[in-house]
Amino acid sequence: MRTFLGIGLGPIQTGIFVAGAYNGGFDRIVIAEVDKATVAAVRAAGGEVNINIAESDGIRQESYKRIEIYDPSEPYDQRKLIQAAADAEELSTALPGTAFYRHIAPWLCEGFELAPDRRRFIYTAENDNYAAEKLDKAIGKNFPCTYYLNTVVGKMSKAFTPETDNTLVPLCPGLNKGHLVEAFNHIYISSAPEIETRQCHGLHAKSDLLPFEEAKLYGHNAVHFLLGWEAAKAGLTYMSELTGRIDLMEYGKMAFAEESGTALCRKWQDADALFSPAEFSAYIDDLLKRMTNPYLQDAVERIIRDLSRKLELEDRIVGTIRLCLNEHVIPKRFIHLADECFGRLR
Repeated sequence: MRTFLGIGLGPIQTGIFVAGAYNGGFDRIVIAEVDKATVAAVRAAGGEVNINIAESDGIRQESYKRIEIYDPSEPYDQRKLIQAAADAEELSTALPGTAFYRHIAPWLCEGFELAPDRRRFIYTAENDNYAAEKLDKAIGKNFPCTYYLNTVVGKMSKAFTPETDNTLVPLCPGLNKGHLVEAFNHIYISSAPEIETRQCHGLHAKSDLLPFEEAKLYGHNAVHFLLGWEAAKAGLTYMSELTGRIDLMEYGKMAFAEESGTALCRKWQDADALFSPAEFSAYIDDLLKRMTNPYLQDAVERIIRDLSRKLELEDRIVGTIRLCLNEHVIPKRFIHLADECFGRLR
C-alpha cells in the first residue's frame, strides 16, 4: 500500500500535491492540518475535498476522495501522523513558512525512525530556495534514503471565502473557505537518486534548480509585482483589467524581455533550453497571459501587499536590479519601480 503524506492544507497542497497524489494512484492520501474547522469539515465530507481550477476559458472543479486528515496538536491524531510518516514514500510540506518546521520536525522524525531505511521523497513548497535544507536540519537526524527536495512553484493560487465569490465551490460543504488555482501544473523539483520512480504527477526534476528558482523570483514574481504596481497606480482592481491597458502590458513585457529576462538568459544560457532567446520569449508571452487570466480573479491589492518584504535585498525588486547589474543590464524600469516603492515607505 503506497502512502502520500501532505502537511498543511492550503491551495498549494490541494492544487499540486493532493491532485498529483490522487492522479498518481496512491492508496492512501494523509493530510496533517491544525485548523480544527477544516479537519472537521473534511471528515464530515467523508474525506472529499473540492478545488476550483482557472482555465483560460472558464473555471472547472475537481474533487479528490479518500483523504485522511489528522490534527497533529491532538495526541491521538499525532500518533496516526507518526505512523503515516513511517509509511509514506512521498511527502509534501506546504506551510506558511519554514519557521513552522520546528512544529512538525519532532513527529516526522519519530515516524522516520520507525522505518529508517525507507526511501522517501519530501517536496518542500514554502517559497524558500533553501526550504529542503532547512527541513533536513530541523529533522536533525540522518536517514540514508530520505531526500529533501526544493520546489519551484510557478502555479498561481489563492484561498477565498464563499462570501467573496459564490460562483466557486468551498473546499468542503459548509466550510467558509475554498481554493482557486490556475490550470498550469508544471512544477520543478530538485533531483535525487531514483526520482524517476516518483508517483506524484505534475513534478519535473531538474539536476540544478537554481536557474529556475531565479527565473521564478526575478522573472515571474518581479514582473507580476511591477504590473500589479502599475495597475494600482491606474486605479485597477484586478490583474485581468490590465488586458485593456495595452500601454501597461507593453511596459511589463519590455521590463521582462529587456531587463530581467536578458539578465537571466545571460547568466543561465548554458543551463537549460528555457534560457535561449526563443524559448524565453515564449515563456514571457505565456506568463503574461496567465497573470491576467480573468478566471483567476487575482486582486491587485494581493500582488503588491507586504511591500517591506518584497524590497529585501534578495527579493523580487532589489534582487532583480542586482541580478541585472551583475549581468551588465541596466534595469531602468525596475530602478524606477524601486524608487517609487521606497518612496511609499518613507
